[in-house]
Amino acid sequence: MIPDSQSAPRARWAVATMFLANGFIMGSWAPQIPLLLPRHGITEFTLGLLILALGIGAVTAMAFSGALIARHGSLRVLRVFAVTASVTLALVVLAPTLALLTLAMMLMGALIGCMDVAMNANAVEVERRLGRAIMSSSHGFWSLGGFLGGGVGGLLIGALGAQVQAVLVCAIALGLVLAAMPFLRGEPAAPQPVAGEARRSFFPRNAGIWIIGGMALLSMVPEGAVLDWAALYVTQELGADVAASGLAFAFFSGTMAIMRFAGDSVRNRFGAVMTLRVSALIGAAGLLGAAVAPTETLAIAAFALSGIGIANMVPITLSAAGNYPGLGPGVGISTVTMLGYSGILVAPSSIGFVAEAIGFRVTYGVLAVLLVLVAGLAARCAAADARQAH
Repeated sequence: MIPDSQSAPRARWAVATMFLANGFIMGSWAPQIPLLLPRHGITEFTLGLLILALGIGAVTAMAFSGALIARHGSLRVLRVFAVTASVTLALVVLAPTLALLTLAMMLMGALIGCMDVAMNANAVEVERRLGRAIMSSSHGFWSLGGFLGGGVGGLLIGALGAQVQAVLVCAIALGLVLAAMPFLRGEPAAPQPVAGEARRSFFPRNAGIWIIGGMALLSMVPEGAVLDWAALYVTQELGADVAASGLAFAFFSGTMAIMRFAGDSVRNRFGAVMTLRVSALIGAAGLLGAAVAPTETLAIAAFALSGIGIANMVPITLSAAGNYPGLGPGVGISTVTMLGYSGILVAPSSIGFVAEAIGFRVTYGVLAVLLVLVAGLAARCAAADARQAH
């Protein structure tokens, strides 16, 4: 048996590989999306419904994945869903009919959503074994996987075709998962329901965990707002050309990835509460700067600043959820993940309607206020530092 002093660092890199594989699948999926239109003869509206089905599948699965983890442990659940999620892209791309495509997309969302919750719960367990934070850099590996999947995926489609790309992506993701699996480590004993935790309840009754989930939601809505609407904002309201339109999200995601890799060191030095509070205020300053920027250059710089702030907010809420008193880590993380990802699901359409009514400047200003609210609630995430090495 490998001593824990050796197995914990290996488990840290194993769970990071799971994040990398998950992000790689999602990044590889992005260049496949436009190809569904001619392949199935559908409109953009139908495509929007299909993407919504994927999101609904993910959020619904996240709602009950905590109960699975509470009963079987993060290790067993992660193993099952990591393997099954690895092959989902091929199922979507090779689906011959619209009906099967819809089912495949819901299945893809559900399996990747369950893998997401399980790998976050397992990262909390590794944090306990190491006695230090690793959640932010784990999410950095997810961002890296998404970058690699999106970049390489498009090149593979152009060179080999969509079907071959999907199969290769599945093979690579499955290879990463299987290579990392022997080094994963789970809870030290068979999981038991925590005192006061309902054995069969999917949704905890503790109000505190829902507040943390709300903080995750408010942290992820601005991310969706920048992803989906920043390019339109800098072109329509600030006069940027097409070449510059994508720089807002590019710089935002770039600074976010860098800060996620640096975030664990910051948290270990200053604590989760202080890191979350300052991060939220930096994110708010960036969004407010983008809202009042007179030129596209200043707006792009402001979005980059907001990425620095927003980067570590969700990882801290997930660490807090995984260590929340009176709840098993899977239950807490599934609740917070479900609420947080609902922001990504709801934000694109709702922000579009709001911006049409009041303009993007006011919209980003309001989102800045929401991050100030998260800063005010930062003490709610004190449990993120409640790590004890086994």
